[in-house]
Amino acid sequence: MKSEIKTAVILAVVIGMGIAAISISFSTLDETNVSNITNQDTSKIDKSGFKMAPDLVGIAHYLNTTPEELSQEMEGKIVLYDIWTYSCINCIRTLPYITAWDDKYSDQGLLIIGVHSPEFEFEKDPENVKMSIDKHGIDYPVVMDNDMETWKAFENRYWPRKYIADHEGYIRYDHIGEGGYQETEKVIQQLLKERSDALGIQTTLASSLVDIEEFEHTLFRTPELYFGYYFAQNRNQLGSEEGFQPGKTVVYEESEKIELHKFYPIGTWKNNKDNMELISDAGKIKLLYNAKEVNIVTASNAELEIFLDGEELPEQYSGTDIQTRNILRVSEPGLYNIISSEDSASHVLEIKVTGSGFEIFTFTFG
Repeated sequence: MKSEIKTAVILAVVIGMGIAAISISFSTLDETNVSNITNQDTSKIDKSGFKMAPDLVGIAHYLNTTPEELSQEMEGKIVLYDIWTYSCINCIRTLPYITAWDDKYSDQGLLIIGVHSPEFEFEKDPENVKMSIDKHGIDYPVVMDNDMETWKAFENRYWPRKYIADHEGYIRYDHIGEGGYQETEKVIQQLLKERSDALGIQTTLASSLVDIEEFEHTLFRTPELYFGYYFAQNRNQLGSEEGFQPGKTVVYEESEKIELHKFYPIGTWKNNKDNMELISDAGKIKLLYNAKEVNIVTASNAELEIFLDGEELPEQYSGTDIQTRNILRVSEPGLYNIISSEDSASHVLEIKVTGSGFEIFTFTFG
């Protein structure tokens, strides 16, 4: 292994250990919240220390509902607010659990509201969001928070994030990121019990929990890589000598060597705020990564030819969105899975792009 790769891997290990420590800290907080809730006598809960859930403000579009219907539906319900955006892989991985909770508890007093707070401009288009909620089987209300006003009202900074409010509107629990599914469901069950006790409703809640295989993350993996100059601020992720040149069209030459956790565009690309746009008829992107899964967020029509370590993408590494052999044809703006394997490893990924106007926003890894 070359010395620069060794150094990068060691740095990744150190960063990974730090992330693990933070994750354990969040997990401990969640478990403490659950313990505090489930061990309390529901008739003696002091709610003076809890915040009320803010109003949904600045909503551009209502999907699967109307403003009037949603307002009525929220009255006296346990409300799970899921702050997400449809091209976020971490958000997408939580959806099977959320839709399962909707199926299981919606008739017992749980209302789930998807607060769609977009990261990129194309995520503000209601038609794009409608396609996503159809794809993922989302039947609960989704509100489009295009100006991030509800995001700000919750004082939120993360995708995804789940807040649960009790039947009186007090926020009793929140969880950042993926995971914590059993703890979250136990809170749902306890708050539903509180509600039924308070309203004098006779109901029988299942003690069993939703059982879905959770995605197992690679601890030491390449971080998300941003192609837009605004999002990439203070991140040393573009390896090409030409660097980011905001608003300019740049001819990127092929580099003699590439570094771990950095991407290298080749060809003529325009530097946009949230993406890079291919101006030439064809171009390339190279990347040395460490992960078991690679996803890209793209827009515009193009054909992508995928190579791994100088060879056509092997079948055992083929992502779920690869259509034929090593070819991915993109048309709808969103997230595409191009690499999927059982084990984490370092590989050189090369993407040959055909299609002027192709836009790429991020790489994400698992």
